Amino acid sequence: MKSKTQTKHYGTTQGKGVFLGMLAIFLTSFFITNPAIAQVKNIVLVHGAWGDVSGWEGVYKILNAKGYHVDVVSNSDLSLADDVASVKAVLARQKGPVILVGHSYGGAVITEAGDTSSVAALVYVSAFAPDAGESLLSLQKAGPPNPESGIMPPVRGLLWYDMAKYYKDFCPDLSPAQADFMAHSQTPLGIAAAVTPISVPAWKTRPSWFIVSTEDRMIPPDAERFMAKRAGSKVTEIKASHVAFISHPKEVAAVIEAAANGVAK
Repeated sequence: MKSKTQTKHYGTTQGKGVFLGMLAIFLTSFFITNPAIAQVKNIVLVHGAWGDVSGWEGVYKILNAKGYHVDVVSNSDLSLADDVASVKAVLARQKGPVILVGHSYGGAVITEAGDTSSVAALVYVSAFAPDAGESLLSLQKAGPPNPESGIMPPVRGLLWYDMAKYYKDFCPDLSPAQADFMAHSQTPLGIAAAVTPISVPAWKTRPSWFIVSTEDRMIPPDAERFMAKRAGSKVTEIKASHVAFISHPKEVAAVIEAAANGVAK
């Protein structure tokens, strides 16, 4: 049994050192096991159908200049499973928590891939945010049919968008020349990507931000508002076409940065 003179208290110099050491270990462990409250400096961007990685260049440059580590996923758009695997491979390369961002069909991809421990928050940009059991096809069928849709009949399991309608429907707030190039370089959507349902929606366990494009002709703005409300997302509306991330990169980058700052508090 220790005597009173042998007992050490945290009030002594040695006791204070022990206490501070224990506190440092606790805080380090706390931030590692709770990445959502640590400083978020990693951004992973996912493109959608009928576009490609180049569309993210403006957002990338803005965030990169502000000190964020930004990666853009070169997903194939062939199948949801393949695209989720591509995103998870990029997530595995990150050091620390990540803000995962998806445009259009990329929203479905991050919804499935975002249930990963490093993902601190999701950002949807003019995107789909399906629930469990929903696919792009089922969400499209849930709304009124669009008689003017430019989705072409499949060719060998791939869906292209009508180049004659691409500018008007996809990106009327870009220049005609840029739209023409995008139409001729579009990444087709695989039927497997359109029909595969979501299993575990990440937005049910992660905070989310949602950009609604009020002039969107690809996903009805009211459908975007519905999905954002269902996910409990913080909503920003931008007067833009489906490609708000290209035509309004500053505003989109600001929402992504708000997500990074929001989960770090």
